[in-house]
Amino acid sequence: MAKIRVVVVDDSALVRSLLAEIINRQADMQCVGAAADPLAAREMIRELNPDVITLDVEMPRMDGLEFLSRLMRLRPMPVVMVSTLTEQGAEITMRALELGAIDFVAKPRIGVSHGLNELAHDIVDKIRVAAAAQIRRLAPAARPATPDVNHAAGVSHARPSTPLPRVSTEKIICIGASTGGTEAIREVLVPMPADSPAIVITQHMPPGFTTSFATRLNGLCKIRVAEARDGERILPGHAYIAPGGRHLRIDRSGSNYVAVVEDTEPVNRHRPSVEVLFKSAARVIGPNAIGIMLTGMGADGASAMREMKDAGSYNYVQDEASCVVFGMPRMAIQHGAAHEVLPLNQIAPAVLARLASAPAGVRHRI
Repeated sequence: MAKIRVVVVDDSALVRSLLAEIINRQADMQCVGAAADPLAAREMIRELNPDVITLDVEMPRMDGLEFLSRLMRLRPMPVVMVSTLTEQGAEITMRALELGAIDFVAKPRIGVSHGLNELAHDIVDKIRVAAAAQIRRLAPAARPATPDVNHAAGVSHARPSTPLPRVSTEKIICIGASTGGTEAIREVLVPMPADSPAIVITQHMPPGFTTSFATRLNGLCKIRVAEARDGERILPGHAYIAPGGRHLRIDRSGSNYVAVVEDTEPVNRHRPSVEVLFKSAARVIGPNAIGIMLTGMGADGASAMREMKDAGSYNYVQDEASCVVFGMPRMAIQHGAAHEVLPLNQIAPAVLARLASAPAGVRHRI
């Protein structure tokens, strides 16, 4: 079996050496080249034709994002970003995923050698996923979206949308995603009207990145998007994202739904875990839940989505052709959890059509 050929692009000689060593320890992959900047990388990619590149963000001679933008327009290929765990690094990483990077690794600011070796398993897993992922070419006119600062401040200039008929405040939309999910979630959330039912989201993401993710979405959507806070009431017209590194589940407090954010053990190797969110939806929301499983590697959330279906929810699963990685949707389908399997761009319209034709809702018995 041919090895996955990787080119490492990073201005730090230490990081290049560490990543090459981590990659070369794997039986199924090989670091075939290491470049100190994007211009050197460009020539190396032409000569070596790698399967995957790892790309630093901040580099001399050409910004990593500018290089990624050109690469995805002219020669689309799997890219795993190597991002510094800072607020600026998180914002840049969100833009990189928007431009077509498959995933990212958050390298520490200090203790780089120890930190990268601690992340070795994560790094090689993401390279393997990237090598098998579906790549999309960036359109020539595409630009990273910029959050609407007026919206973030509380004034939205988004185009008006048709309000939904009166929908029970009991309805909640639950979304799970992993690799490729940041852009898939954006595509589902942007069409949602300001009076949408509440939306709760688990996207596999480490600490430090979900704040930028939520801020970015909040500037693009008609609904309000933020990280979930423990104990807060879950309200229509709002989307709540599981904070990186913490589980999110739903509970009841009297007649209200509330968010529970907790640091319990990883589930299916993930924290946050889709399994945790979907299990709580099955238990607490039942027939008032709408489940959505988007692109991602592995099986996290598949069995819990079947529990949601058995409890009366209606579930949508993203189809293979529109997924970056079809792992989580495939497993949800295999578990018999899906009512409909749809291309990504049809999921939001299907949800809105269902909400528009639905009766006022089923009162949850407690």
